[in-house]
Amino acid sequence: MRNDEQVWREVDIRREAYAALSDRVWGMPELCYNEHRSVVEHVAMLEAEGFRITRDLAGIPTAVMGEAGEGGPVIAILGEYDALPGLSQEAGVAEHRPVPGDGTGHGCGHNVLGAASLLAAAAVKDYLKANGVPGRVRYYGCPAEEGGAAKGFMVREGAFDDVDIAISWHPASFSGVNEPISLANTRIDFSFVGRASHAASSPHLGRSALDAVELMSVGVNYMREHMPADARIHYAYLDAGGIAPNVVQSRAKVRYLIRARNLVELNALVLRVRKIADGAALMTETTVSTQVISAVSNLLGNSPLEQARHDNFDRLGPPQFSDEDRTFAAEIQKTLREEDILSGYRRQGVVPDTGKALCDLIVPLAAKGAGMNGSTDVGDVSWKVPTVQARGATYAIGTPGHSWQVVAQGKAPAAHTGMVHVAKVMAGTAVDANRNPDLIAKAKADHAARTGGRPYESPLPADAKPALGMSLAE
Repeated sequence: MRNDEQVWREVDIRREAYAALSDRVWGMPELCYNEHRSVVEHVAMLEAEGFRITRDLAGIPTAVMGEAGEGGPVIAILGEYDALPGLSQEAGVAEHRPVPGDGTGHGCGHNVLGAASLLAAAAVKDYLKANGVPGRVRYYGCPAEEGGAAKGFMVREGAFDDVDIAISWHPASFSGVNEPISLANTRIDFSFVGRASHAASSPHLGRSALDAVELMSVGVNYMREHMPADARIHYAYLDAGGIAPNVVQSRAKVRYLIRARNLVELNALVLRVRKIADGAALMTETTVSTQVISAVSNLLGNSPLEQARHDNFDRLGPPQFSDEDRTFAAEIQKTLREEDILSGYRRQGVVPDTGKALCDLIVPLAAKGAGMNGSTDVGDVSWKVPTVQARGATYAIGTPGHSWQVVAQGKAPAAHTGMVHVAKVMAGTAVDANRNPDLIAKAKADHAARTGGRPYESPLPADAKPALGMSLAE
């Protein structure tokens, strides 16, 4: 019996239990750093599986690590379970139908992400035990991927210091190795303070912090013409100074999310944005202070691990969806534009076949997607240790990320099928690395070549701490 066949059987026997875990987390969506119920569910499963558990990892209440095995290499499998605001949606319905509550929903599929990763780790645990093989597998339950950079804080605090390789994945429309491209980013709060006054009788005495925020936005928008084409800048008002237009606003706060291809370009862009903020304060005679909320590195690839991951995809083949799965996916596609569906193919570098509703192939390892990259705190793990990511097909082709359509499909049978499929690929990759020391050695050599042998340097300021309250009303 092949190693992968044995560990895949360990995945299969746990299918129902982990599908239920995914569904429970889907039903309790929690935002960045506030995933208290979700982490309890993951801890309960770790306990049931017999993992040795470290709670409050890196001082983060919703981060957890479970370890099993003895000696040998240390293989990390990364999971997530945070949700997004404004994406509440009824499950299994191909129309926008929000549910009562705070509007939070699993619009990035992290309920499935965490469940599949823990499923893979549990399967590897029992494989190692059954075969008397030395080695340790760890499940890292990572909160706050959506803007909190929790993995960056975990790396900075030494949580990955003794890890040999790291394995991760993300829900998607297609199955295959993830092209290791992402944007480094940082979130910075700019707080302006001015002077309140009566907007009609004494406007000359006031100094508007809201004017400063608006002038900052104008300056950044003019800068967009003169920055790298693949850089991105977004912003959100956290405090517009109140609701009284007859009062000159004495305070205002805006959060900027700045992205660039790598840390060098990011740091240069951040410096320019800071200068614009200073200029806005100068023009309005206000003061400005800043707080870095989070920062993440760009992803670093690893060719040996990517080849090993792809080999597992090839041995397993594409996920086997049912006719009922394809029917529901086609209904979801009716809520999308043709542009959405074609964009889904372009992002994977796959020739479009608009007659398909669900993935029935493995994306070739050599496929190159067409830009449109986001960011992930997996990037910081990848600079610390050799890391490989994959995409796993769990929803209809063309489904935009961070959408109600992702939430609607989050408990569907297709999501469970995709979850089991990618868990097998992760487990198979982990077993291959454990049984083949040469693969880990090659992965480390590739990592050293890409980093130039330089130690990892966190993009987070030394005094930055996890913004545990960033998802709460401010």
